[in-house]
Amino acid sequence: MYLVEQRDELLREVQTMSQNNLGYFIGIRKDPITQQDFLNRRFGKYSDDDSITSLTEFPVQKHSQRHSEPVQRTLALSENCLLERDPSTYAIVTLKPLCSVFSLIRYPENPQNFAVEYNTGQIRRYTSADRDSLLCSILDGVRATGNNDVCVKMKRTILGQRLGPMVLPVEEEVESMYLKLLGTTPPGPSFMTAVEEFNANIGYSGLNHAVTQEGLFTENKEKLITQALLSLLSKDGDQSSLSAYDLECQFHSLRRLVASKAGYSAFTELPNFRDSVGKKVVRSLKRKDDGITHACVDFLCALMQPMHDNFDLKQEQLNKSSLLSSKAFIDNLLEVLRSHIKLGTGALVISALLDFITFAICPPYSETTPGAMFDSVLELTAALNRGLFKLFQHPSLAIVKAAGLIMKAIIEEGNEDIAKRMQELALAEGALPRHMHTALFTSSADNRLLTHRQLSRHLIKLWITGNPTANALLLRMLPLGLVQYLESSEKAPEDTDRMHIRDNLKAVQLSRKKLNVVESTLLHWRARLRSKPQPTGQPVTLRKRRENIKSEANWTLFYYKFTIDHATSSLIWNYKTREELREALETEIRSFTIDKDLSGNAEISWNHVEFEVRYESLSDEIKIGDYYLRLLLDEGGSTKFVKPLEFFNDLYHRFLLSPKPAMKAMCLQAMAIVYGQCYEEIGPFNDTPFIVHKLERCDDKEERDRLLMFIDKLVFHKKNIKLFLDAHGMKILVDLLAMAHLHTTRAYVPTQTNVIEAAPDQGGNSEKEWYFGNREREREGPYSFEEMKELWTGETLHPKSRCWAQGMEGWKPLDQIAQLKWNLMATGTPLLNESEVAALILNMLIRMCNSYPTRDIDDAVIRPLPRAKRMLSEPTALPHLVQLLLTFDPSLVDKVVTLLNNIMEDNPQLPRLFMSGVFFFIMMYTGSNILPIAKFLQYSHTKQSFRPDEQATSDIMLRSILGQLLPEAMVHYLENHGPEKFSSIFLGEFDTPEAIWNAEMRRLMIEKIAVHIADFSPRLRSNTKSTYQYCAIPIIQYPQLENELFCNIYYLRHLCDTVKFPDWPVKDPVKVLKDVLLEWKKEVDKKPPEMSVSQAYETLGLEVGVGGHEESKIRKSYFKLAQKYHPDKNPEGRSVFEAVNKAYEFLCSKSAHTKVGPDPERIVLLLRTQSILFTRCADTLRPYKYAGYPMLIKTIERETGDEDLFSKSAPILTAASEVAYHTMNNSALNSEELCRENGIPILQAAFTRCVNVISESSKEDDMSVQVCSHIAKCYRVSSQFEACRESIVETPNIVKDLCRIMYYKNLPRLNVIATETASSFAVDEWLQTQLLQAGVLWHVLQYIFNYDYTLDESGVETNESTNQQEVANNLARLSLVAAARLGGFKLAGSEGTPYNKVIQSIFSNLLTPYLAKLISRNTTNELLKILNSNTENPYLIWDNRTRAELTDYLLTQQKSMIRSGECDMSFGEDFKYSVLKDELVIGEVYIRVYNEQPTFVLEDPKGFATAVLDFIGSNAQYLHSLMAMTASDIDKGQHAVRLKNVEMALEALYNVLHANPGVEIQCMGHFKLLFSLLGVQGANKVQMCALQVVSAVTGNKSCVSNIADSNVLQYLMIVLHSLPASHSLVLEVLQALTSHTQIVKESIQKGALIYLLNLFCNSQNSSVREQTANLFAKMITDKLVGPRVRIVLGKFLPYIFMDAMRDSAEAAVIMFENTQENPELIWNDESREKVSDMIQTMTNEFFLQQKDNPEIIWKLPEDFAVVYSQIQGEVEVGGVFLRLFIAQPNWVLRKPKEFLIALLEKFSVLIQSHSPDGEVLETVTQATVCLFSAQPAMADQVPPLGHLPRIFERMFAENNSIPKSCVEVVNVLSGSGFCVRNMSKIDTAMKSLLAAMKKRPDCVNSAAESISKMMEEGSPELVHQALEHGMVAYLLELLDSALTECDKPSATKAIIAESLKLMAKDLANGERVNELLDSSKVWSAYKDQKHDLFITDTPIAGYLTAGSVGGVAGYLTAGTSIGSGGSGAPPPLEPPEDVGANEDD
Repeated sequence: MYLVEQRDELLREVQTMSQNNLGYFIGIRKDPITQQDFLNRRFGKYSDDDSITSLTEFPVQKHSQRHSEPVQRTLALSENCLLERDPSTYAIVTLKPLCSVFSLIRYPENPQNFAVEYNTGQIRRYTSADRDSLLCSILDGVRATGNNDVCVKMKRTILGQRLGPMVLPVEEEVESMYLKLLGTTPPGPSFMTAVEEFNANIGYSGLNHAVTQEGLFTENKEKLITQALLSLLSKDGDQSSLSAYDLECQFHSLRRLVASKAGYSAFTELPNFRDSVGKKVVRSLKRKDDGITHACVDFLCALMQPMHDNFDLKQEQLNKSSLLSSKAFIDNLLEVLRSHIKLGTGALVISALLDFITFAICPPYSETTPGAMFDSVLELTAALNRGLFKLFQHPSLAIVKAAGLIMKAIIEEGNEDIAKRMQELALAEGALPRHMHTALFTSSADNRLLTHRQLSRHLIKLWITGNPTANALLLRMLPLGLVQYLESSEKAPEDTDRMHIRDNLKAVQLSRKKLNVVESTLLHWRARLRSKPQPTGQPVTLRKRRENIKSEANWTLFYYKFTIDHATSSLIWNYKTREELREALETEIRSFTIDKDLSGNAEISWNHVEFEVRYESLSDEIKIGDYYLRLLLDEGGSTKFVKPLEFFNDLYHRFLLSPKPAMKAMCLQAMAIVYGQCYEEIGPFNDTPFIVHKLERCDDKEERDRLLMFIDKLVFHKKNIKLFLDAHGMKILVDLLAMAHLHTTRAYVPTQTNVIEAAPDQGGNSEKEWYFGNREREREGPYSFEEMKELWTGETLHPKSRCWAQGMEGWKPLDQIAQLKWNLMATGTPLLNESEVAALILNMLIRMCNSYPTRDIDDAVIRPLPRAKRMLSEPTALPHLVQLLLTFDPSLVDKVVTLLNNIMEDNPQLPRLFMSGVFFFIMMYTGSNILPIAKFLQYSHTKQSFRPDEQATSDIMLRSILGQLLPEAMVHYLENHGPEKFSSIFLGEFDTPEAIWNAEMRRLMIEKIAVHIADFSPRLRSNTKSTYQYCAIPIIQYPQLENELFCNIYYLRHLCDTVKFPDWPVKDPVKVLKDVLLEWKKEVDKKPPEMSVSQAYETLGLEVGVGGHEESKIRKSYFKLAQKYHPDKNPEGRSVFEAVNKAYEFLCSKSAHTKVGPDPERIVLLLRTQSILFTRCADTLRPYKYAGYPMLIKTIERETGDEDLFSKSAPILTAASEVAYHTMNNSALNSEELCRENGIPILQAAFTRCVNVISESSKEDDMSVQVCSHIAKCYRVSSQFEACRESIVETPNIVKDLCRIMYYKNLPRLNVIATETASSFAVDEWLQTQLLQAGVLWHVLQYIFNYDYTLDESGVETNESTNQQEVANNLARLSLVAAARLGGFKLAGSEGTPYNKVIQSIFSNLLTPYLAKLISRNTTNELLKILNSNTENPYLIWDNRTRAELTDYLLTQQKSMIRSGECDMSFGEDFKYSVLKDELVIGEVYIRVYNEQPTFVLEDPKGFATAVLDFIGSNAQYLHSLMAMTASDIDKGQHAVRLKNVEMALEALYNVLHANPGVEIQCMGHFKLLFSLLGVQGANKVQMCALQVVSAVTGNKSCVSNIADSNVLQYLMIVLHSLPASHSLVLEVLQALTSHTQIVKESIQKGALIYLLNLFCNSQNSSVREQTANLFAKMITDKLVGPRVRIVLGKFLPYIFMDAMRDSAEAAVIMFENTQENPELIWNDESREKVSDMIQTMTNEFFLQQKDNPEIIWKLPEDFAVVYSQIQGEVEVGGVFLRLFIAQPNWVLRKPKEFLIALLEKFSVLIQSHSPDGEVLETVTQATVCLFSAQPAMADQVPPLGHLPRIFERMFAENNSIPKSCVEVVNVLSGSGFCVRNMSKIDTAMKSLLAAMKKRPDCVNSAAESISKMMEEGSPELVHQALEHGMVAYLLELLDSALTECDKPSATKAIIAESLKLMAKDLANGERVNELLDSSKVWSAYKDQKHDLFITDTPIAGYLTAGSVGGVAGYLTAGTSIGSGGSGAPPPLEPPEDVGANEDD
């Protein structure tokens, strides 16, 4: 990108020139791009972060024509690019794809020089102190991209030698040409030119056309290759005189040729080829030139492993057998490897040698290695020991990978001792954490990195398997829950095998298959020639791999689970924890690496025993043992415990030690869960008495409830029960039991009576029962319980006030009276209400009693009574237990009766039980779950020692205590039929020969008992320990039995009524029905008689009008007239006789006694008979169509129109309508027939007629009621058919009448039928609408609230015909189903109905959305129970108030609809609950309740989170409007409420995120909103809540990525600066977020660095400062942006602070606060104050700008840097102040190698200068001397840096100071044998020393010392140089001189003499030296002297100044440290972190 004023002109000129000169037209983009677009896309497809993120980096100096001097650069290698970065800004200078690299040039002249040659012809030249490692890394990266033609060579490619562009391979003809050229060129220079040209044109991977193609004129490529190989070996020239470059070229050519199949096989097939290669290789290795060695070994690798396709495994075996046959040769190669590893040099050689070993012993290549050779190479390689592990720290991935493969082979296939040793070294050398980091955190698309990861995972498995120490380390590094996946059998996705890249077995099989095909073809050909087949070659035999260490662990699953988030009680694992593990591993690896660098030659072992990873993100999670308490409690009892006893003990230990009640409660809850599941495995809990004591002493309600829950689980174990009883726990439980009377908010249980109204007033609490002693010891009282509360509130009472009430043994302190203690002085929020506490205790008592039965296995009674039962039978316990019956709580009553049954079994106290009033209390119970009560009554009612009533008439009444309360028949029933049938009778409506009992009688009994004990119940609510004083009750008289005669066990009136027993079988129902229809027809068609009774009487002469006459009188009159007018006697009287005869016959017939026409009674009987037939014989009659509809319809029509319909004695219409129903219900044919006969309108008319007469006084047996019932049933059946439904729709009055009858609650059975009918109508959308408009909802919803769930749960057999509550329950169920069908809800087991949006909306409003949803989810009974119970959870607030409000509304609308036909036209859609009006509801969740119950499991947590986010979003604009208001305005009125809602919503959002891992994903896309809330000034709680939400999502990787894309960090910065209370939390958030590179980038732009620096420098909170330091350390480690962060921080603080932050945040803070003066840091108060003030000023200024413009970008001026005056003038090299280092040379440096490189580089620059600064040169020289004196081992690192030749060269410098400095440096380096060996290779070494000695006589002493040290190493080359350059003669001259310019002449001469003696001992040159010595006159004076006592004056402590050695390793200690801190005064107190505090305060 360029900036130019004449842009358009320039562009036009470019277009013109390109078109004119190149013929190419360059277009101009139409749409301009922005500068940011250019920056983002300037690298094209390599602009993504992966392409520019460094995998490894090297500092280099770039040499180019653009710069006169070398430029500092950082050469970075990414996955696919090679980048140059500016180290001062970390900006990218150049970027080149790795695939564009053509070759790497390693210049032999200077060990630091190299170049990269690109396929464009460009060359970039560099120098690097670590050149070979850099080249090795680049070579590996280039080849990983698929570019295998790249090699390392000594010279650049001569472009003129290549026939074609470098970017493309050459043509086949060119390859053939150069192959021929190699074979035909004669030896000599021309041949080497041919070799060069061959290498320039043929890729390093070999010939592209190496196989002969089919064709007539094709060349034989194999022959050409063979000739070229032979030519190369025969014409290679003199190997000893051949230049290194030429030799390298030959090896490169050989490597290219053997990469082909022909060349590969030539190694064993060509004569003498192997011997020639062997000699060439051995001679080359002896040169010890790394370039040649690398080329040579790389060539050998090509012979070990075929580089071509379709390779032959047999040939591979042959080659390996040849190459590996010499153990000495292999040992020599390994010695080369060992020496390079030790010295840290020769990375290219190491890489090649490792490849060679890999091909020999690593699978799959090792399968072709002969067994004996494999074992030999493996053993030799294993001997490398620690050296092999050192390679794991190499910067080259290729070397690390190769070392890993070799390590894998050694452990798997080596012997047990070798494997064990490698496992030990993996820990000692710190390899395990390094590979663990790679195995767990490598995430890339680069196949090279993925292969490395897979290898690391395999090594981890091998190192840990069978290694207890490593296993223990693994458990310290990772959570147990994650490690346990290793033992799981679960399957995980398999990863691709990237290590075994070839399948040898498959290759063998394929080759054999090809062989068989060829063989079969030849056999066929030979068969024709009748010849025998020739024997084939030997088959390939693969070596069988060994796996001596084989892991059974499921490592695949472990790594798979590692990447997944977990939130269980045994494992919390997420993005944050993974990042913490990564940081811990990186820190430990870095720290260990530094320690090894500082160690010199000493062996360093990793302290793995103490290494442990601490997960700070889980610090808030309470973890006990291996389990997280919060999640364990959330899971309830679903957790499976591995070691329950150990975990239980840990919990108990924490419970004992924790001072916090909340913590104790959590421990108790967890202990209860564990013990409840594993009590048998845990065994008895011996501290049960202590728990009882805690229960007695505690005064916290939550702790009390938790203790009770724990004890409830303890009593599962029998031994714990004994411990509990021994600790007097029973008394405590009884006291707590009695408090159940104080619970007054129970849900009302609907019963078949309103008996609850007759019970004593439950709200009454006015009884004055309490007394207390005042301070004057006077008795005060009596007071009621409410008054006692007021006295406590007024502080009149205190815990030690002595109180008394009836039932207590004496006066007691208030804190020992349970009722007063827990209601007056107790604190905390209870988990259980009083009834729930009582239920829990009753369960305990039942379990205790069940554990100790009263009979043994022989059914013998046990005496004495078991202890628990005995205690409960005592007067101090039993009365209070019995009195719990008066709570009338169904659950408590059930448990109390169960316990009484258990206690009283074989109890000698049973006869006196009635004295407790138990029979009064138990018979007053109003619920329906009375089966346990009946069992108790049956067992106990005849065993009471009471005084019977004298009026008792039978034995049973004399013996039964119930004789006073129940009718005699009921007592008999209990005695004779058992508790089940008695319960059924007692709950029902019975009128049978054996029982007359109904709800009215039960009500009467309860009223009588209630009146009898009326004074006692109110006392219990004032004093729960009151006891009942027994008083007998008069016998209850029942009015219903006044006219009944009871004899034996029967009511005789009913017994004699046989009509009630009509159950007689019908044999032929079809025939019976047919006859009934005929008889009915006759009856209907019957004509009136011709004669009336009056006429008959008149004819017979009987008196008329006086009523009927007796039959005898009629007979007498008839006989008298018959005789008179008989024709035989009176012929005239025939007519009279016939009339008389006719009249008599009429009077004797039925007609005389029946009504005129059809007889209604008969018709009724006929109709009822039909109903009975269709009821009992339905299956038989179903195929037949009913033929009586015409008569039936006429009958119904006639009866409907009869005005006297309801005054008739015979209910014809009832019977007819019943027949209509039964026939229609029997068959579909009948229904359709009725509809065709126009029956629906006829039925409707009858229905309307009867509905109009029904009233609230109507009864079930009224004719109108019965008719309506039958017709409604007809409608229900007919609604199944479309034709019938259409008829119903057209008759809207049907629906109106149907809804009308539902109003009459006095007719429950009719309501049931009407409800069923309405439910049936719901199948039609029109009928749904008609029902809604008719007000059906007002009726069915009311029925729902008449449900009694205790009846269904009681287990009592009930019947609708005898139990009104069962009818009510059934009606409630049917109503719920009807309501669901009306709305189209999908019910299980029910047919679907059309969806009705309106009705569903009404239900959602009336019943709350949650209950509306439950309609489709729950069973009917479950939902009805919820509707009739009290519930408060996040979805539902449902109690007596809401039910009452709804039922009042329904009743009002119902009455309005019935009376006026009008109602709420919204039908409830506008209804609102007043009690819920202030509740905030989001996503159908009550936010207040959810925040109180954050562990509640939401049905759709993701949906809820989305709804909350939408709610917050809807308030976003309002919230931001608050920014313009003051805090006082915000707190007022509506703002406070609305703000509170937002706070609650944010809290709920945090809760749902915290409790539901994975829900965080819903926040994606909302982070702009959430982060913007951080900027709402003045609403501190909103800011903190939003911050908590952000913190909760940072554990999700996807969320972090979305935050990175949202550009929101500016708000985090604003709140960080404006809200001090948020510091810690914001830093936690940033700690998690900065794992994402994009966020680190953005944070820099948004000013994070300046804000964080302000915190680090100016915060008064040390923990915040440490957090900040940790955050900086993490940001610095980011691969892409970290270096830039370090650079920016370095502009404010010395770089040592950044290093300290990475090592220890605490140390960094202490360093900042203290005054330091050491070689690496000069820091004082002035420095600290200066930087702190500057940062604070910059922070405040930027904050004001950012507050106004959040999008502002923070930038530092390019030339900005904090200048510290105290370091001005100091010479600083590599971060070390040389003056202080000279004074403290033993100071342990952080980065000694980097300092060494920088120091020598500085020294080299100074000595090469013509006029260097003398003082600086002297300082640098002395620092160099001090460094190597203090750390001699570091001298071995100097030769590879290439400075030695330059140092000797500059001894000839004209500037006098330079030679002396060079001599001093050479002197100190001469102590290293490796340096001396490299000095011996410098031809002018002795000549340079001689020149320096002559030029600077004052340095003769140092030079002599240098020569002495050199000679001690025994270097013939240096002795030879000394002779050649006259050094020996000059030394002799010095011995003869006075050495006046030397400080210690005598010592100098002694050193010279010793040097000469050592030269004389040299084997090669000693004779010549001795000749010179003997010819010298002065030598005779020295040759026999010994000079051992002379002390050399090697400078250690000072060169410029004689400073003493001081200083200790570390950041904080130094020999010259000043003070311990910047100020003696304490720092100011930090204001408290109050969330709600105002910033202005």
